[in-house]
Formats: sequence, C-alpha cells, structure tokens
Amino acid sequence: MLSTQSTPQAGMQRYLVLLRPDDPAGGARALAELARVAVVSRSDDPSVQRAPCALVFDRIGAARVHCTAQTWQRLADAAAAGDGAILAIEPERTVYALSAARTAASTRGQDDAGATWGVRAVGAGASSQTGKGIRIAVLDTGLDLAHPDFAGRDIVSRSFVEGQPVQDGHGHGTHCAGIAAGPAMPGSQPRYGVAGEAGLYVGKVLGDEGSGGDGGILEGIDWAIGQGCHIISMSLGSPVEPGQGHSVVFETVARRALAAGVLIVAAAGNESRRPEVIAPVGHPANCPSILAVAAVDAELRVAAFSCAGLEGDGGEVNIAAPGVDILSAWPGPTGHRSISGTSMAAPFVAGVAALHAQADPAARGARLGERLAQSARTLPDPVRDVGAGLVQAPSET
Repeated sequence: MLSTQSTPQAGMQRYLVLLRPDDPAGGARALAELARVAVVSRSDDPSVQRAPCALVFDRIGAARVHCTAQTWQRLADAAAAGDGAILAIEPERTVYALSAARTAASTRGQDDAGATWGVRAVGAGASSQTGKGIRIAVLDTGLDLAHPDFAGRDIVSRSFVEGQPVQDGHGHGTHCAGIAAGPAMPGSQPRYGVAGEAGLYVGKVLGDEGSGGDGGILEGIDWAIGQGCHIISMSLGSPVEPGQGHSVVFETVARRALAAGVLIVAAAGNESRRPEVIAPVGHPANCPSILAVAAVDAELRVAAFSCAGLEGDGGEVNIAAPGVDILSAWPGPTGHRSISGTSMAAPFVAGVAALHAQADPAARGARLGERLAQSARTLPDPVRDVGAGLVQAPSET
C-alpha cells in the first residue's frame, strides 16, 4: 500500500515507512536490504545521527528513514508491490505546537479561587475520580522539571529531540501537561489540572523552538506504548489543504495503538479565522483512529481559530473542550500563564479520559473514546465544529 502523499525529494530526506506488524524483525531486515542503510532501534544510538540510516519503532511497526531519492524509489516500489514487509512510505512532515495566542501573565478571566473555568466546564472538580492508576503521555516541548507545582511528583520523561534535554525551553509542553495532569491544589492559583493523580509521562518531541518532525512523534508514541500509557495527548500538528487525505502511516499506527488499549488524542488545529475562514482538521488529528479535539470558549461556543470537520474519512472533529484563555503551568520565572488554542483543548480531553479510564477498567482504547463521546454535553454549534460535544468527567450517579 503506497501512500498517496509519497513524493520523492532531491538529496537526503527523511521518510516514514510502515512495516508489517506480525514480523518486526523481518521488516527491519527487509528495510536494511532495500534501503541499504544501517538499521537501529533507539534514537540515542550514535548511528541515528549519521545519515543514511533507518530508525525502527518496533512496538508500532514503523520506521523513519534518512535516505536519498533513489532509496525512496526502491522502498516505494516495494510498497506498491503489496506483497512484502514494506506497506507504505511517505515524506516526513514538520509539525508545530498548536497554540493560537498567549498573554504575558496569568489571566484569571472567569476563573475563581477554586478552579479555572475549563476545569469547571468539564466537571472535573465534581468528580471523585483523580486519574490514579492511569498513565497519560504528553508528547510536546517537554516539561519544566523544576516547576513547584510538580515537586515530588514521580514523572517519567525522555527527550526525542537531538541535543535538547526534556527541560521545556518553550512553555507549551508544560502548559499542556499542567492541564492534563496538574495538581488539584496548586498553591496560589486556582485548580487548572484535570487528573492530578494520573501517572505523567513526558516525551519531548518538539524542540524549544516549538517544532519537530513526524518521526519524533512516532518515536514518542512507540515509547509511550512501551511505558504502558493508556492515553497519549498530542497538542501538535500541521495544516492540510482541503481535500487532502490523512497519513496512511499515522492512521495505521493509531489503529495499532487502539488495539493495544491506547487512545491517542490530538488537537484539531488553529487555522480557522471564523466566520470568514474555516479550515479543515489538520495532521495528524485528521486520522480516523485519532480523537480530534476542537476548542470552545467560556460561553461554550466554538473558538474562532478552531478547525472544523470539513472532510470525511477521519477529517471530522470528534469532541470539544475548553481552549480559550486557559490558565496552566508555565516554566519559571513566570510560573503560570493563560493561552489559547486547540492545544489546550486536547489535554483537557486526555485528562478527562484518564478519569473515565479510572472509573471503568474496561474502558481502554476505542472503548474509552466511545465513552467520551457518549458522555459529552451537547453544544449549540454544529457537529462539524464540536463533534459529540463538550467532554465531561464521569459523574457520581
């Protein structure tokens, strides 16, 4: 199965390769033979930094190959044949942290001393669930490991960005991690986190400048699955053109994650400028097996920047969450900041998913996604914009 988005590039380029899941070792051997490059399975292997090479992600059956256009052609021919270990190949995209706006300091707005408007809107404060026993992976720009709100927390982290530690030099990752799994009592601020007792796994897949490659995202997903995470939150992506299909590689990886009991949640994108411009859900949220999250404001109306479900076959918005003027953690010395974006909405859904997963041990993978949709609050905006509606924490009834 050759991805329709596969286009050879001049010179050395990076490509994503989909392998058969039933024989990862055989797939790696075939990749080595066809690509004629060194094949490694860890990003901290020095060989990864020397092109050409192929980095294989065993758990999800995918690889990132750094090679020439001639090598791409050999792999593309193998994928087109449809009878070997190579199922698809497509160019690696650049993806970005998806925040629409930021303010210079904490903006309380409709927040009060107890909890932010977003925490109240999703019902997290009224739920007895805390996310305990559930593992959330936040794949983003890292985390401020010295942030006082996370002091004493057992956090597992790893950087997939060459030459950069997990420490968040951007801010976006700290903000998103705070929304998904920030503490119930963060000191001087109102509560801004949803699942304060969830296990927090931080994968730095975007650099301190706020961008990264698809390969790093796939490696982060592979790592999160290996760590036993139940939910993966990705507030990142890239815009797509109207009518452009989703990534074959990411969709297959997302299906394999669901089969392993892992739900992937992703931001729908911020390219709309409503009402004049409404943009389609971006990559990778436009994959059918990834939960695409739209943003709403404090009036529970779709945010002006939030992308919409203009395309079928996975291009739909699945659910909505708070995403305008959202207060959360920020690297020091600022400490806390309010920003907007579907990036903020996605970790709200991830956090609420952890509460549902704690409440029902059978709610994993696709079943967890279904539970989120079934319990969502109906909103006045159309399904095209908000999907099933506003995500809601499990009630006590």
